Amino acid sequence: MPSTTPIELTLPATGARIAGLHRPGPGPRVLALHGWLDNVLTWAPAFEALDGLDLVCIDFPGHGESPPRPHAARYHFDDYVFDVLGALDALGWDQAHLLGHSLGGAVASVTAAACPARVRTLNVVEGLGPLSAPSTRTAANWRHALARQRPRPRRIHPDRAAAIGARVHDSDLPVEAAERLAERGLTEVDGGWQWRHDQRLTWPSTQRYTEPQVLDLLAAIEAPTLCVLATPRSRLLPDGLMERRAAAVRCLERVDVEGGHHVHMQAAEPVSRRIKDHIHAHEHLRD
Repeated sequence: MPSTTPIELTLPATGARIAGLHRPGPGPRVLALHGWLDNVLTWAPAFEALDGLDLVCIDFPGHGESPPRPHAARYHFDDYVFDVLGALDALGWDQAHLLGHSLGGAVASVTAAACPARVRTLNVVEGLGPLSAPSTRTAANWRHALARQRPRPRRIHPDRAAAIGARVHDSDLPVEAAERLAERGLTEVDGGWQWRHDQRLTWPSTQRYTEPQVLDLLAAIEAPTLCVLATPRSRLLPDGLMERRAAAVRCLERVDVEGGHHVHMQAAEPVSRRIKDHIHAHEHLRD
């Protein structure tokens, strides 16, 4: 596997430090975004297949090796879009191809809708648009979120295997993928091992977009879009949801690949090959 060079980026708008991995290459510039509670190593299985790209993968705040948000802050979805724009600014990239999985795909989708001039192509894996909720759930979601937003003791696992087991429990995340994420996400403490992500990431959101708002955002995406979905359909995605969302994007290619929600780690070569082909095919079309 090609070597990787860790880099640190400073977001000028917030002064926050963003940790990441930079795999330099002579090809198109790609900014890769991971999923909720994951980190940059979600893309490690794809590094070889994505060779030649100028690839930067970042840890979102509170994930991996990036520091958490300030004490009084919360992890609102919209703030991740500003993290992406800050990372692009710090890299000196006026434009880039965006690659995102799950949460990262949702963030990339909104970034492409809000800032079309900065996104050459959009490439998402199991993450086209953010989570949504009916408008009639607004008050109930606020009450639920406020009731659950309180500190609690961080769980200490007796050994590394137990920590990884907890990560895969009641999910379709393969153990091998969890072990890769653990390289950057686990830390040894007195008495055992802990996942290092900020606990505030597990607090419920106070509010979400409605599905019509999400569809409006997706309809505004100008960049050629590749949407990779796992088959059979992940239980995290309600039946028909991604199909309706995909139909809202004006220029979208959909690919179904056998695997789970982390299909880009399970089937890294075929997924990465399609992503790389999509990026190269559209690199110069928007000049």
